[in-house]
Amino acid sequence: MLWSWLSRLWPAWRQSLVLVRPETVIRWHRRGFGLYWSWSSRPRRLGRPAIEAELRDLILKMHGANPTWGAPRIHGELRKLGFTLAQSTVSKYLPRNRKPPSQGWRTFLQNHLQEALAIDFAVVPTAAFRLLFVFVVLSLERRRLLHVHVTTHPTAAWTAQQMVEALPEETASGT
Repeated sequence: MLWSWLSRLWPAWRQSLVLVRPETVIRWHRRGFGLYWSWSSRPRRLGRPAIEAELRDLILKMHGANPTWGAPRIHGELRKLGFTLAQSTVSKYLPRNRKPPSQGWRTFLQNHLQEALAIDFAVVPTAAFRLLFVFVVLSLERRRLLHVHVTTHPTAAWTAQQMVEALPEETASGT
């Protein structure tokens, strides 16, 4: 279409082909498409615009002065001061804790392993197709068997009595 349009406007266009060859035109088109797609796919700012630096500093200052305050409390205080922003925005600018807020599982288990127990019921079918319920209490510190009892009809009262028998020193002190 370009060449037919050009031949109508300019009858002597063939003489100019010596200067501009078809490869040159194709290269121009490729460069033009490349520039267009580069411009079209340029990175754009997504999301909400950032808040002012003064407000960010105020959030950090409030958190520094009151380290137990979280995002909901700081958000409420900022609303009282007349600022309108979302609680998620406040939490976005709060500093992240590098360590967990409490002890990890490994520390918890090391601290409480001597008091930890495992209590379970096991169901055992017999040769006569009856079911026996086995109540087992294990000390996790040394994986020591503390108590085992078997019944055919477990009840809440029976289970409570097994707990008293398995842990007599805890039940005697009333804890």
